[in-house]
Amino acid sequence: MVLSEEVIEELVVTPGEGAGLDRRSTRGTKAAWRPGGRRGEAADEELEQFKAELAEAQELLYASDTWALLVIFQALDAAGKDGTIKHVMSGVNPQGCEVTSFKQPSAEELGHDFLWRCAKALPARGRIGIFNRSYYEEVLVVRVHPELLEAERLPSGHATSGRLWRERYEDVNAFEHHLERNGTRLVKLFLHVSKDEQRRRFLERLEDPEKQWKFSPADLAERAHFEEYQRAYEEAITATSTPWAPWYVVPADHKRTMRALVGGILVHAVQQLDLRRPAPVLAGEELEAARRALRAEGGAGGG
Repeated sequence: MVLSEEVIEELVVTPGEGAGLDRRSTRGTKAAWRPGGRRGEAADEELEQFKAELAEAQELLYASDTWALLVIFQALDAAGKDGTIKHVMSGVNPQGCEVTSFKQPSAEELGHDFLWRCAKALPARGRIGIFNRSYYEEVLVVRVHPELLEAERLPSGHATSGRLWRERYEDVNAFEHHLERNGTRLVKLFLHVSKDEQRRRFLERLEDPEKQWKFSPADLAERAHFEEYQRAYEEAITATSTPWAPWYVVPADHKRTMRALVGGILVHAVQQLDLRRPAPVLAGEELEAARRALRAEGGAGGG
């Protein structure tokens, strides 16, 4: 099962065009998920199928050993990054997948350029790497809170330069182009949640004793900057959606729909790599000789 091309085209941000977040739905897609298929409201069955497809794709990715897959999740608070990673990736082999969450930079990380801490966490060929937030925080959180630049100890004049954000977009695009040309396919996902739905989820956390641990005063403080974050995302996504690493804007108000769409996008991304299983190490007479040798041992066999 695959997402229809119409859905992919609706979700992707066409390189060179604006992200248009204010015009994009946070609730679902207009296009049917597959020709003649159902729409996103009935997503559970599709998610299970995408999970099975992704597990097969992971095995092929590992066997071919030519590409790595890097999945970047970016979103506002309560958009559902953690839950989406948990549900969508629940069918893959954990030996071939690693999730890295990027929070406030450490002293060591602040001693390096803004790409360094993510670069050292990149997946090897044959593996899937998932970034829960990423180097994009440096043109999002830092854009909304420019006082954070002081801790980065940039050379004199750089932090106050009007070119800073444009130059960081250029650095990100060049970095991602380098990764693509060297065998890392990027899938960049922005989980697009509405302000009303974010409010509802925050209230749900506050009212449910089992979820209260998820809420902190910082959540309300950041919510006060909701529109500023939307503008920062609009500019960043527009500037960094490229032919080699486009952005997908996934409607996030309905969690099941969002998770199924993410699963479908990941399956689509791996299928675009056109991977092939490697040829057997043994063939012809050698293969038959190995069979005969093992059969000659006899025994009851085992798992």
